[in-house]
Amino acid sequence: MVFPDWLAIHPTVRTALETGRPVVALESTLISHGLPWPTNLATAMESEDAIRAAGVTPATIAVWNGVPTIGLFEHQLREFATTAGILKASRRDLPTAMAKGLHAATTVAATMFLARQAGISIFATGGIGGAHRDSGQDFDISADLVELARTPVLVVCAGAKSILDLPRTLEILETLSVPVVGYQTDLLPGFYLSNVNLPVPARVDDPAMAARLFMAHRKLGGGGAVLAQSLPTEVAIDGDEFQGWCEIAEREATEKQVTGASVTPFLLKRIAELSAGKTLRANQALIVANARLAALVATALSESE
Repeated sequence: MVFPDWLAIHPTVRTALETGRPVVALESTLISHGLPWPTNLATAMESEDAIRAAGVTPATIAVWNGVPTIGLFEHQLREFATTAGILKASRRDLPTAMAKGLHAATTVAATMFLARQAGISIFATGGIGGAHRDSGQDFDISADLVELARTPVLVVCAGAKSILDLPRTLEILETLSVPVVGYQTDLLPGFYLSNVNLPVPARVDDPAMAARLFMAHRKLGGGGAVLAQSLPTEVAIDGDEFQGWCEIAEREATEKQVTGASVTPFLLKRIAELSAGKTLRANQALIVANARLAALVATALSESE
C-alpha cells in the first residue's frame, strides 16, 4: 500500500493498514477543544483502549508540527490535552497548519479527509456538526456535512450535536445524498439526548448489516455515511432541561459576540457548567460507546472485503 509522502503514520497503524487489518480513526478536536483536562486525555485513551479490546487498531488523527499524522503516541495525546491555543482545523485549515508547522486538532471534516488518504474507512466521534439554529440567516453550517457528501468514510456517532438545528441538519444530509442510519433505533439519536422525534431513513441492528450497507453505498459511488447510535438512557439528558441550558448558553454567546468555529466549543463548555457536569459525563460515555461500535463495524467490513 502506498501512502502520500506528506502523511506521518504511527508504526502500529501502518502495519495494520499494510496487512489489511481493521483500523478505526478518531478525531483530536474533542481532546483540545471539546473536553476539559483531565477528562479529555482519559476519554481519548479509553476510546483507544475500547477499540484495541475489540482486536482493532485505533488511529487518533491530528497535525503535529505541520505534518498530518495518523495515529498518535501517548506523549502526543497528552500534548493535545494540556496545551492551550492549539488550532482547531477543519479541512480548509489543513494547508495553513502544514505551511506554518503548527499543531492542529482535526474536526470531523478534516479527520474524515485524512483518514481517507490513509485508506481508513471507519471513523468514530461524539457527534457531527450541522446547521446551527437560525443558520438560514448567516449560513452557519458545518463543513462536516459537505465532507460527508464527498469522502467515503463511515462516521459512527451519536447523531448531530444537540445544540444544532437537527431537522434542518437532517434535510441537508438528505439533499447531499448522505445516508443517515440508526443503529438499533428508528429515531435520530440526539447526542446528549437518547433521541429526538425525527425518524431516520434507515435502520440496522448489527455491525455486519451496517458494514454491508456502507459497502453498497460505496459501490454506488457514494461519499460518506452516518451510523448513529443512541446514548444509554442512564446517562442521557432530559430534553426540557437541556433546552433551558441551551437557551442560556446561546444568549450568552450572542452577548459575547462568539462566532465561527468558536461557537460550538463555547456552547458545549457553558452547557457543561450549567448542567453541573451532566453533559460532560454524557459526552464521555457516548464517545467511548461509539469507538466500541466502530471497532465492531470495522471488523465486519474487513471480513466482507
